[in-house]
Amino acid sequence: MCGRFSQYRTAIEYLEALRYDKPIDSGIDPEPINRYNVAPRSKVMILYETDDGLRMAKLPWGYQPFWAIGKRPPAINARVETAAASRFFRDIWASGRTLVAADGWFEWVKEPADPKKKQPYYIRRRDGEPLWFAALAQLDRPGMNERDGDGFVIITADSDQGMVDIHDRRPVVLEADLAREWMEPDLPLERAEEIVRDLALPVEAFEWFAVDRAVGNVRNEGSHLIERISASMT
Repeated sequence: MCGRFSQYRTAIEYLEALRYDKPIDSGIDPEPINRYNVAPRSKVMILYETDDGLRMAKLPWGYQPFWAIGKRPPAINARVETAAASRFFRDIWASGRTLVAADGWFEWVKEPADPKKKQPYYIRRRDGEPLWFAALAQLDRPGMNERDGDGFVIITADSDQGMVDIHDRRPVVLEADLAREWMEPDLPLERAEEIVRDLALPVEAFEWFAVDRAVGNVRNEGSHLIERISASMT
């Protein structure tokens, strides 16, 4: 998965799509988020659950354990095949299961005639529903304090079928019922691994199409970045 996605609806719209029926233990901003070009290291709205209900917070997209600081850039993704056992992610696997609400993500494909040029594609659900990225985060779960080193990564899996032509990895996207279960603090770790390994949405649930190269510049924003510019590859 490349490091760019969109998150443009209101928090209320995401909650309605999640069909969350427990208390909301944080404020809800009624304004649209309006981010069409979310980039790594920026702060992103994530959702997580506590004993008191659902919380929404803004965390940096990127994480590294304290012992890795200065040795490499923060990771933005975690491979589903190794995240549970990896020394890098095992602490947040046990205590930091979160969701990232999204509307789609971007991948870049090299042009056959000129490999130096890349065409961006936007990938979204065919039915227009929001996406729920399974994520792992270091955060202050009982409190609501911002701390140095807090951040999140998105869990990715192998692509298959036609999507592999766009990129060999893709985010693990969950249906609403599994997304709610993924956030449960007392979810057995074996069940958590089963959800992200075996129960993610299949490739058939998505569509993808070419979009303007302007999305390649992180300073660019706006709905025009997710408009189709050519025939879909599906």
